This record gives sequence, C-alpha cells and structure tokens, in this order.
Amino acid sequence: MNGWDVIVVGSGAGALTSALRAQDQGLSVLVIEKSDKYGGTSALSGGGIWIPMNPQITGLGGEDNFNDAWTYVTTATRGTVPEARLRTYLETGPKMLRWLAERTQLTFHALPKYPDYYPDLPGSRPGYRTMEPSFFDASKLGDSFAELRPAAIGTLLLGRVSMGQAEAGILFARAPGWMALTAKLLTRYWTDIGARLRGRRDRRLALGQALVGALRASLADRDIPLWLNTSFKDLVVEDGRVTGIDVDRGGKTERLVARKAVILAAGGFERNQEMRERYLPTPTQTTWTAAAPGNTGDTIRAGIAIGAATAFMDRAWWSPTVPMPGQDTSWAVMVERCAPGCVIVNAKGKRFANEAMPYLEFGDAMYADHAAGNGTVPAWMVFDARYRWKYAAGPLLPAQISPDRGLPREWEGDIYHKAESLDALAAKINVDAAGLRDTVERMNGYAATGKDLEFDKGGNVYDRYYGDPTNLPNPCLGALTKAPYYALKLNPGDIGTKGGLMADEYARVLSTEGTPIPGLYVIGNNAGALMGPSYPGPGSTLGPAMVMGCVAADHIAGRDTVE
Repeated sequence: MNGWDVIVVGSGAGALTSALRAQDQGLSVLVIEKSDKYGGTSALSGGGIWIPMNPQITGLGGEDNFNDAWTYVTTATRGTVPEARLRTYLETGPKMLRWLAERTQLTFHALPKYPDYYPDLPGSRPGYRTMEPSFFDASKLGDSFAELRPAAIGTLLLGRVSMGQAEAGILFARAPGWMALTAKLLTRYWTDIGARLRGRRDRRLALGQALVGALRASLADRDIPLWLNTSFKDLVVEDGRVTGIDVDRGGKTERLVARKAVILAAGGFERNQEMRERYLPTPTQTTWTAAAPGNTGDTIRAGIAIGAATAFMDRAWWSPTVPMPGQDTSWAVMVERCAPGCVIVNAKGKRFANEAMPYLEFGDAMYADHAAGNGTVPAWMVFDARYRWKYAAGPLLPAQISPDRGLPREWEGDIYHKAESLDALAAKINVDAAGLRDTVERMNGYAATGKDLEFDKGGNVYDRYYGDPTNLPNPCLGALTKAPYYALKLNPGDIGTKGGLMADEYARVLSTEGTPIPGLYVIGNNAGALMGPSYPGPGSTLGPAMVMGCVAADHIAGRDTVE
C-alpha cells in the first residue's frame, strides 16, 4: 500500500479508539506500537472513563446536566484549559458511548456509587459519571491475546484473578459479602480448565484489560493493521505539513506516508529521566512511575522540534508509589490510604495531608511538604498489626492472606520496615520518634471521636468510598495500637505525565504561534492534559483520550462535530 490516510502512533485506548473511528469515516488507518505488547498504560489501568451526562445515568436513578458538569469541570481546571476544549469533551462524550455500543465490541456500565474526586466543588456528583468497561472474553482475541500487555498485579485478586471496579471496592473495604465474592471469583478462575491448562492469565478480562481487549478485537473485525515492534523516530514535514513518520522496524528505518494526518497517541515522558529532570519537580526518578515502560516522550520531542507548543510539562498524574526491588517500575498506592488504621508521615513524624485525598493531590502535597524542608521524599505509610491483618498496603496483601513469613525477604528493610514499638520503627526509617508518637496519639483520638481535626480524613463521600463501612464512627479512621508496627516507603510517583503538545478543540497540534500544524493531531497523555492540573473524577485520563480520538478522526474526515 502506498501509505495510509491516517497513521496512529501508540496502541492505548485513545489510539485504538481513534483508529476505529477513522475507518468508520472511510479512512484507511495504520496503528504502530514500539514494544512487543499493545495496550500501553491503558492496559495496566482501571479502565474507567469519566463521562458526565452519559446515557445510563437516568435509568440508574441519577441525574446530570450540562450546566452542573460545566460548572464542575471549569471550577476544577481553574481557568487553565481553553473553554472550547472542555465544551467539546462534555458534548462529545455521550455521543462516543453510543457509537462504541453500536459499532464496536466495547460497552461500558456506569458506577452509581463511584464519586467525583472533588465532592465539595459545585456541580459534582456522588456517582454515575464514571463508567467501567464490561467484562470481555479474551478467547475472542485469538492469538493476539498473548500480545496484550498483561495487567498490573495490583489490579488482580491474589495477583492473578481479574476483578471489576465494583468487585475491587467490595473486596478492599471488606464490605458485606466480600468473603462470598472472593470464593466466587476464585472458583470461576480455577474451574476455567481450558485457560488454566494454557497458563495463569485470566481470560475473563476486566478493567483496562477489558477496555483494550475489546478495542483490539474491534480492530481485528475491521482488518485494521497494528504493527508491533515499530518505533517512532521522527515526523516527516513537507511544505509545512506533516505527511508521515519515520520508524524503525526490524532494525531498518522506513518512511510511512500519511496522506491526511498523523495522530500522536504514544503517552507521556514518564520513562525519560532527562525530561523528568528538566520539567518535573525534583527529586524524580523514572523508576517511580507505574506507567508502561515505553513512554519516553519521543513524539513530544519530535513535535517540539517542528515548532509545536506545549502545556502542563511540569505536571503529572501523581500517585504515591512503592519502589519494587529489582524492577524498573513501582506499585501505585491509590486506595489503601483510605482504610482506617494508617497515617502517612514525613521525616518529622508528622502528617502533612489527608491520607485519603485523591492521589493526584496527594502527590502535590508530598512535593509541597518536601519543598518546605520537612523530608517528605520518601514519606512513610505507618500502620499496626490490625491494619496489616485486614487490609492491603501496596504489594503487601492482607496478612490473613499473605503473612509476613511469605513475603520476599529482600522487601523488609527496603520497601517496608517492621518493629515492636513506634520508637524502634522510627529509628529504622530515620523519622523523628517523638513526632511519630504524637501523630499516632492524635490519630488514635480522632479514631475514637470519628473526626480528624487536622485534615478531615473520611469527611467526604470520596474518602469514604474505599473506607471500611464496618469501622465506626468513621470508616477511614482507626487507632494504631497493636504491635508490631509497619512502615511502607512511598515516593511521589505517577501513573503518567500530564505535559505534552498543546492541542485545540479538534485535537490539532498548535504551534508556538498558536496556529494548527497541518496534518498533526495529538490525544491522551501525548497532549497537554485536557483536565489541566486537575483530576475531576475516576477515568478523566482515559475519557479525554478516547473522546478526543473520536474528535480527531472526524475532523480529519472533514467533520467538525461527532454525531
């Protein structure tokens, strides 16, 4: 073939959605992926998308409207994002859902109880806006299942059994029925004899695996080519227009022609140490990210080289992470912080934020406290034997499932420490002992009254979503009184960077002069974040990537709005 109408760089949810939409608009498409696995960070994720006013809300007994959604998202983004981009996203999201349901193998269901991340902002909702992908049967992928990037271990029950978001919420919080649900999931997994004979991967795909799996199967339905092991090298520009890309394929450089446009959807720069040090707060390390290994910012640098503007390069989708010994990646600690019976402290032994706050804001708080000279990189998540028995803490599964004797020996003294007293624990982690004792004493008092007088942990619906409903009077506050005591090492990591090429409401890349660069589009973490410095709700990374992928495809095809 003498080129394609559209070449998509990357193979995450935004990339695959844009490819499908482009072909539905009569365009020929090629998708390329630098690694030997497709799916990117999307495959490692929870797979949720945040779509206000989605078509399922009313049927589930909820209510949403444009005015509230607009007020909420514009308040959250604080005037940092052009209104045209935000309006396009809100207006197009519901339309994209209908198209996906009608034309692809991907469907979603809304989560009535999963709240927006900023419940105190006007226009927020206590649920419904976040949607998760329906379970997907991996057997529909055929041989390409082996090429799907495996799930992050933290998204699997016991490191191998898939579970949906609602199931994960029940299991983590030990909500009523959790034991029966555990038995059901394990029984389903082990009785799938055909899959067990082939290996340990669960073929009932959930979360990001279901999202990417369903999109990949839909690509196969259309015979859209996806080239693995094809590394982007540079943009080809002729007479001021992007007309293709240079790639490395099989050790050889090839020039691929894009007759109409190139869509950049290759993620951020979280795996590029030089770019992290240039743009992000310090200290920072590539090993602190939980994102896919191939995200090295190649396409961002190529865009800058031809005059593209950038946005939010100093920001990331922060999350505290645990560095995994012997690995070049980290474990994101997202929900464990909401459970009762833990505190997160700096080198002075003091809390510096609400442990249960959204993970992006917690990362901001870590850097701010560290900049104030309080020694917050790393921070330490401290908990007692009661917490250890009942709840997970990063890679440490609850002790009732995985006791200390079953943990890798090299973990103790590295990512976690253990001692019979708070003073002894403080000495091991170089934290002020008096400060830690005072912090725990205060938390124990808050646990008794149900009110955190310092940071109001458990004071809103988002905090409580992953709290323990059986723990009263506050599902997020618990006393630390039972030895041994533990400390888990936390770094200010991320699940992706927010900075990228500046885009307009049609996903066109803008030059430093503010004009569109012909033939070049950008979506997802490859673009400056549509949500700016904020994280309005679960799925407001993947949601914009997919929606703007549709918008880009339609604009390339000559349509200004998605119908």
